[in-house]
Amino acid sequence: MSNFTKNELKTLKRLATPAKVQDFLNRIQFNFERKGDTLMSPRRVLRERKAHCIEGALLAATAFWLHGQKPLLLDLKTTSDDYEHVVALFRAHGRWGAVSKTNHAVLRYREPVYRNIHELAMSYFHEYFLDNGKKTLRSYSDPFDLSKLRSKSWITSEKELWSISNALDRAPHHRILTPAQIETLRKAEQIEREAGKIVEWKKSK
Repeated sequence: MSNFTKNELKTLKRLATPAKVQDFLNRIQFNFERKGDTLMSPRRVLRERKAHCIEGALLAATAFWLHGQKPLLLDLKTTSDDYEHVVALFRAHGRWGAVSKTNHAVLRYREPVYRNIHELAMSYFHEYFLDNGKKTLRSYSDPFDLSKLRSKSWITSEKELWSISNALDRAPHHRILTPAQIETLRKAEQIEREAGKIVEWKKSK
């Protein structure tokens, strides 16, 4: 953390609880990657005041680390026709919760009420669907501990952090459905699909 500027540290120190981290991420814009794909470091997110899911998760994990928790990510993998989602994990009173940066009304913050990672990951299952109602969540990772990475340069890097994304992809994942279960999945209802289209930030033309 010593590479952060005084102002950067001041901001991170204010993010002393998961709720404050989530509130901060909700206030900054969603990163629509107008100039191409990005995977910004926490420093760049603080400077540019925008993030997509994994960028927000990295910022949240950094804040948790500064305040004494492990910097843990959870990867939620989907079918090939949907986008995976990444959240930052935290623990409180012996239970698991998650901070999430998303532009939609679903896949958001999780209160620390889940006994284990499986319970938490499954809380996202019914929210995870395409516009046609197809439910797409298929697996979740083990908690990915960023403190175990060989280098800590990712925290303040000016480069895209594709190596972290690749490492997260390679981490052990747990399937949540059998082929038989997939065959019998019911589509999300129309009212759910309409709710799923609500966005927090609109992409300007």
